[in-house]
Amino acid sequence: MTKPRTSESLNTRAKAASAKRGAIGEDIDLGQFESEAETAAYKANPAELPAVDKQKILEVGVVLDDLKQRAGTFIQANNTPIHSSVTEEGIEVMPVSKALEKYDWLPDYFWKAVAVDTDKYTANVELGQWDGYFIRALPGVKTTFPVQACLYLAKARLAQKVHNIIIAEEGSELHIITGCATAFKEEPGLHMGVSEFYIKRGAKVTFSMIHSWNPETAVRPRTGAILDDDAVFLSNYVLMKPVRNLQTNPLAMCNGNNSVTRFNSILVATPDSMLDVGSRVFLKGKGSKTEIISRAITNGGTIIARGYVEGAAPDVKGHLECRGLILSERGVIHAIPELKGLLSGIDLSHEAAVGKIAEEEVEYLMARGLTRTEATATIVRGFLHVDIEGLPPMLAEELRKAVDASEKDLM
Repeated sequence: MTKPRTSESLNTRAKAASAKRGAIGEDIDLGQFESEAETAAYKANPAELPAVDKQKILEVGVVLDDLKQRAGTFIQANNTPIHSSVTEEGIEVMPVSKALEKYDWLPDYFWKAVAVDTDKYTANVELGQWDGYFIRALPGVKTTFPVQACLYLAKARLAQKVHNIIIAEEGSELHIITGCATAFKEEPGLHMGVSEFYIKRGAKVTFSMIHSWNPETAVRPRTGAILDDDAVFLSNYVLMKPVRNLQTNPLAMCNGNNSVTRFNSILVATPDSMLDVGSRVFLKGKGSKTEIISRAITNGGTIIARGYVEGAAPDVKGHLECRGLILSERGVIHAIPELKGLLSGIDLSHEAAVGKIAEEEVEYLMARGLTRTEATATIVRGFLHVDIEGLPPMLAEELRKAVDASEKDLM
């Protein structure tokens, strides 16, 4: 596989940052992972994938047997795209490598929302064997069904490198559900995924991501979004399966007037898992708004829940909310909300609450016939089911299924 070509200046910057540690999170030794994998065969019909792979992909919300229920589909195994297709006009879904061949303007979008020299993870995506998905909604086009994408880590001990570009042109509406999963249960692996969102005037992007890794996988997503006037970006993240180490801190730049960003996350840290998950929003456009809401549960792992909102324009509003439940004596939840106001006339707020399940709530349900286990499960279920404003019904159903399927493992 030949890696997609970008500019020499980007390559130079990446080389200079190839050993640069991340600003936060545990440092990962990239040398313990293989950098390349054999090219996988293209599948015109992804339903022909082996049953075990199809099941793992289905668990993260990506359906392969009825593609008509999706506006488009993209699947990448290791570092190779193995399927891309569309069912709705005005929507483009293809490997980034193909999009670079098709559009001579596309390099102008590379590494603008995420800096190539952010750290060694972004740098090594640029320097190594990589590909990813290009998803674009043409001006005024609004999807009926969501676009789906799966990034599948099929080879153990591989450092998977992904660079995605998502563009919602003016007045368009794009709904995306993306799932990430591993084929193996115990072997280590590394996922490094860069995703850049460009949301033009009056456009809306809903991006829902479900992760299902294994207890030995390390994950380093790097995400950035740039919003124009009246643009909307809704990001939903669900991680309820074991993972060794995850660190992500996506950034949204609300440059446009009246632009809106919402980050919602549902996190479960299983024993020995380390999750360092945050969101950052810069409110630069007049009247821009943001909400960052997280629900975190630990039954033995550690969660660092970060949030940062900076208000730098008149009439902006921002709110941070973190709620955590500790189900095990070994579990740790550390909430770090940050607000920064640069002028008067802004409205920024935060609230955080971390603790265990109240005994009186358990006793109340037990008095009505539930066992202690059933009462605890009921309380946890209610805690995890967050009503996400603006989420299309089909995506809301997919997220509900993901949460319901993982509750059994949690309890």
